[in-house]
Amino acid sequence: MIEKPLDLDSFLCFAIHSTAHAVQRANKPLMDALGLTYPQYLVMVVLWAEDNQTVSRIGERLFLESSTLTPLLKRLEAAGLVRRQRDTADERQVRVQLTAAGRTLHDKARRLPGWFENTFCEKFEEARALHKGIIKLREQLLHKNGEA
Repeated sequence: MIEKPLDLDSFLCFAIHSTAHAVQRANKPLMDALGLTYPQYLVMVVLWAEDNQTVSRIGERLFLESSTLTPLLKRLEAAGLVRRQRDTADERQVRVQLTAAGRTLHDKARRLPGWFENTFCEKFEEARALHKGIIKLREQLLHKNGEA
C-alpha cells in the first residue's frame, strides 16, 4: 500500500494558525500606530475593559501563563502604560493598573480604523458566524482537555 503524504493544506489547525498570522499582519498598521505588539495590545484591551486586575486574572482572560505574561507587563510598564504592584491584601498577587498614558492610549485606539472594517465591511453576519464558530471550537477543545 502506498502511503499518502500528509497535506498541510488539509489541516484545520494549520488553517487557523496561518489565518491568525494573517490577521496579525493585517493588524500591524494599527499596532504600529499605537506603539504596541499584538500581545501587548490584548493586555491593554483587557485592562481598558477593567482596570486594576491581578496578573493571574489577565492571564486567565488571555489564556496565557504568568511566565509569558510577566515580560509583556514589564515592557508595558517600561513604556509607562501600566503600573504593577503587590496587592496589599494578598502579597502573593500582583495587580496591574493603567497609568494616565495607558488610559489616553485607549482613546487613540478607539479612533483608529482596523482591518476588520475593510475585510468584512458589508459581511457582518458572515463575520459573526465565523466568530461564533471559532469560539465554539475553542470551548470544545478546552472542555475536552479538562481546561474548562
